[in-house]
Amino acid sequence: MTVTECIGGPRAVTLDDLGSRHHPCCDPRLKPSESASFSAMAPSTREENVHMAKLAEQAERFEEMVEFTDKMVDSLPIGEELSVEEQQKEESRGAAERAALARDYRARIESELSSACDGILRLLETRLVLSAASDESEVFYHKMKGDYYRYLAEFKVGDQRKKAAENTLAAYKSAQDIATEAMAPTHPIGLGLALNFSVFHYEILNSPDRALEMAKQAFDEAIGELDNLEEESCKDSTLIMQLLRDNLTLWTSDMQEDGTDEVKEASKPERIATKNNDP
Repeated sequence: MTVTECIGGPRAVTLDDLGSRHHPCCDPRLKPSESASFSAMAPSTREENVHMAKLAEQAERFEEMVEFTDKMVDSLPIGEELSVEEQQKEESRGAAERAALARDYRARIESELSSACDGILRLLETRLVLSAASDESEVFYHKMKGDYYRYLAEFKVGDQRKKAAENTLAAYKSAQDIATEAMAPTHPIGLGLALNFSVFHYEILNSPDRALEMAKQAFDEAIGELDNLEEESCKDSTLIMQLLRDNLTLWTSDMQEDGTDEVKEASKPERIATKNNDP
């Protein structure tokens, strides 16, 4: 979960949601054991420990959540439990202090994400992209470069966000140019690129029309070639197509609710049919 997901609502899915099995090295998030523990912030009161445990849970830093919870419990006198009144007060008191803790916690997470992304991007730009020996590898590395700049664009602000978005667009466009010429519409790397590129247009550039157009084009072209899909990539390709379809459904619904665009019936994606290998 990224920083923005901790505070946001429903979001479009990207290839990252398939997990590392489908997209190795796709997530810059660090485990608590790989970084400085946030428990070093050492909240001093029971209420602060409760609040920090909640923040750690939202950030999916579960080891730290347990540490803060242990500290909260240890602060209770033997045999004493949190009263209903205390629980209610915890929700209403110290709003300013809790907000400060949340800002500090977020800043620390963003710092870790920035360091992780910068390290991967250096590796991509100085070695991996330059040493790509095939069109498939080149598309993969350019797409990966775009993914990591997109992660930065999700939480950076001002000129840093603008620069990250520009770099994301350039990397995805480079990958797209190669994929269009060298890959079948059903290739899982190409589909993953279309999925993440369309999410970038929707969530970072605030271009829902372009996002819908890109996702629908990739989906429709893949549907047209589904019967020619190789068995070894069938599972991955159809799974990514389902994610494209899910995003199209979500975005179409959002646009209809907002009343900002007319969504034609033709924009609705077809249902994915399972490939039948029977004679």
